[in-house]
Amino acid sequence: MRERVWLNRAMHLGFYLLLAASASRLVSRHGVDPQTVASLVVCGVLALVYAAGVVLWDGPGPRRLVWLGAVVAVWLVLVALAPSFSWCAVPLLFLCLRLLPPRGVVAATAALTLVVIAAQLKIAREVDPSLVLAPIGVATMTAVIFWELQRESAARQRLIDDLVSTRGTLAESRHRTGVLEERERLAREIHDTLAQGLTSMGILLQAADRMWASDPDRARAHVRRAATAAAENLDEARRFVRDLRPSGLEGASLPEALARLCERTGHDTGLDVRLRCEGEPYSLQEGVQAALLRVAQGALANVRDHAGAKRVMVTLSYLDGEVTLDVFDDGAGFAEPAPAPGRGYGLRAMRDRLAEVGGSLVVESAPGEGTAVAAAVPLGEALSMPHAVREAGSRGDDVAAGGTEGR
Repeated sequence: MRERVWLNRAMHLGFYLLLAASASRLVSRHGVDPQTVASLVVCGVLALVYAAGVVLWDGPGPRRLVWLGAVVAVWLVLVALAPSFSWCAVPLLFLCLRLLPPRGVVAATAALTLVVIAAQLKIAREVDPSLVLAPIGVATMTAVIFWELQRESAARQRLIDDLVSTRGTLAESRHRTGVLEERERLAREIHDTLAQGLTSMGILLQAADRMWASDPDRARAHVRRAATAAAENLDEARRFVRDLRPSGLEGASLPEALARLCERTGHDTGLDVRLRCEGEPYSLQEGVQAALLRVAQGALANVRDHAGAKRVMVTLSYLDGEVTLDVFDDGAGFAEPAPAPGRGYGLRAMRDRLAEVGGSLVVESAPGEGTAVAAAVPLGEALSMPHAVREAGSRGDDVAAGGTEGR
């Protein structure tokens, strides 16, 4: 049990008060005679020995035990000279309870009680059962109450230690979770921006290389588009490191951002990419807009890399109960998704993004019939989610949108 300063002070004060009361009673009853003087001298020695222990109270354990033994020894001499000092046994009992192990406490309690009983019988004019029972009752109650308080204090301390340990474990767990969430966010952003941008730049540069000798003007145009894509991806990289909204949504609505995305994709890949908006547009939270834009980017990248399609239709629908985004291509389609080596993150990232804004993703495909990727966010989620929602979501198995699982 940890030390309590106020309890120590109260115990020390009680000892000196009982010592002073006993000395006053001795002088008033017996006057100043040689035995009284001797008793007062021993009383002074006891006060000094006890004071030395008070000064050294915070010292090592063995020193406390030596001090306790010295105090009890001097007190026994004092009781032998003046039995009225026997009631100083009460604070001494507290000292024993605090400093001795359980077996030592039992022996010390019994010894102190016997000394008190003997001293009371010595000075009593008539023998009365209370002279025996009262010291036993006081010692028993003192010991039991102190042990119970000690037990409760120890249990409370264990609870506090457990809470502190649990808090530390929880803080560590939250830190690890935060690190993993941040890694997941960066992985999604890299996949949806840098990886796709680098792929697009690679395609443009390869095309420029093939036609450099035959058509240098077109080759230079491809190089300029690759440079533009590099600048855009650099800007996107800065934004996702700072956890900012996509640049396509800066100063633009979701339909406008999707229109620019479709135009740029068609221009870079030669695909016929069209956007259709249905329903009356309404305001969406930033997190929902960002998630839908990233889904469109990921789906179009899958079409470019895997579908072998000629036409792509992107449909944004503002419905009464939800907002939906559908990307359909007329590519090769697939039957059983099979991840390509080192790939397989695209659609899982889409599901992650949508789930964190309360949405879902469905992929439908068949060999030779193209692929449809359908994202939906319930209207309540789209309109009421806090602006701080990040573009992320739940995990899911990756399947291909117009090709293989490798998208």
